[in-house]
Amino acid sequence: MASQSLTEYERKRLENIKRNDEMMTSLKLHSKALQLSSSTNNKRLRNESKVYKTSPDKKPKSKTAPIVIRCSLRSQGLPPETSFQDDNFSSPTKNSPKTPPPKSILTKLGPLTMKQAYMGDDSSASDRLLIDTVKDMSDNAPLNVKSGGVVVGNEGCLDLGSMILKPENIARVMPGKILNVKFFPCKDRTMIVAGNKFGNVVFWDVESEQDEGRNDGIYLYQPHRAPVSGFSIQPFSLSKVFSSCYDGFIRLLDFEKESFDLVYSTDGAIFSLSQRPQDPNGLCFSEGNNGMVNFWDTRVGKSSSSWMLHDSRINTIDFNPENTNLMATSSTDGSACIWDLRHTDARRPKYLKIVDHKRAVHSAYFSPTGSCLATTSLDDHVGILSGADFMNTSMVFHNNHTGRWISSFRAIWGWDDSYLFVGNMKRAVDVISTDRDITTLQSSDMSAIPCRFAAHPYEVGTLAAATSGGQIYVWTQS
Repeated sequence: MASQSLTEYERKRLENIKRNDEMMTSLKLHSKALQLSSSTNNKRLRNESKVYKTSPDKKPKSKTAPIVIRCSLRSQGLPPETSFQDDNFSSPTKNSPKTPPPKSILTKLGPLTMKQAYMGDDSSASDRLLIDTVKDMSDNAPLNVKSGGVVVGNEGCLDLGSMILKPENIARVMPGKILNVKFFPCKDRTMIVAGNKFGNVVFWDVESEQDEGRNDGIYLYQPHRAPVSGFSIQPFSLSKVFSSCYDGFIRLLDFEKESFDLVYSTDGAIFSLSQRPQDPNGLCFSEGNNGMVNFWDTRVGKSSSSWMLHDSRINTIDFNPENTNLMATSSTDGSACIWDLRHTDARRPKYLKIVDHKRAVHSAYFSPTGSCLATTSLDDHVGILSGADFMNTSMVFHNNHTGRWISSFRAIWGWDDSYLFVGNMKRAVDVISTDRDITTLQSSDMSAIPCRFAAHPYEVGTLAAATSGGQIYVWTQS
């Protein structure tokens, strides 16, 4: 009767259960499961009955902090131990890429001989030609030469089509990113000095005749241990080359003494270096991230004056070639200023003109006649200031976003007030006229983006461009 009340589904379910039980009985699975459960319980009981030996309580450690004797790097005769990013960033970080200095002599605060800093195999033989060449250039330099170099005038003096890049004027002169490049202000020879992010300084005698042996006209030194931020060479004193660095050092390479003398040292970074024309004993440099400018007298080893001119680091300092009382500064705070050093107070000089950009300003340079100023900013504009008291301002759009691993663009003037030269992300050179027209110089021999430029002060049409791969291109006029 009960079976008749079951549905078809329930009957099939009971049949499946009965069939499964018969199968498990034939395989003896129930007995094996009971054996496994019993062995597991026995093992647990044996573990619980074990007696573990305990050690006596340890005495608590003393919470008294150890006495630490602090000793600064400077008191130990060591430079500040910091690493720096490239020039697109205003402050150092721990994870910045860096290359350790190859020689222990970089820990010296005092002078370094050229032999100690030289990175070749045999200093006594291989860089002797460089030393003798620079000494000869200095001996033959006129005493009354003008610091600003050649000034041709306001009208166009250069045929851009006549500028050529020869394969023999292309060289990879040093490792890493080049941050500064400069021609020696000499009428009779084409000599270039450049500095990279590793603290290397290289000299390239472009006109050097290659010997069968080592001489290729390139001489590499390491007087610094961090990015080189600037050079200064006076045309009436070619044997003395000032260099500044993010490690807070300013060194003077004296070819007569054959040594890199330490002129100034500080705990902060030095981001730019300049000199007033016709002033061989005065240095002007920016120090730290707080926008400070320092004027240093090398004769007495003291600061003559210092001012806080910007809210952030100063990237370039330039003096007007015609009126040396006018000084231009560019800053990461997004502004460029022209200062009149004749009107000063205890706080700062009076600025004659200020240009506001939306992003960091990487450079501000006067034209050869001193009547114009060019600024280059990360806001993708090149500014041109002209007219009476630099009141006329025009902005030219230009892609200045180079990224982290390529040096920032800095537009420089040529040999008159007509053209500016600046890098192009398509491995070319953009030539910007004061009429806001842009012409592009291209060459199939260029394998990298030109970032930093220098115009030879006495040879119209001779232009040097440095890359982030350690290459230098030199255009000459045909």
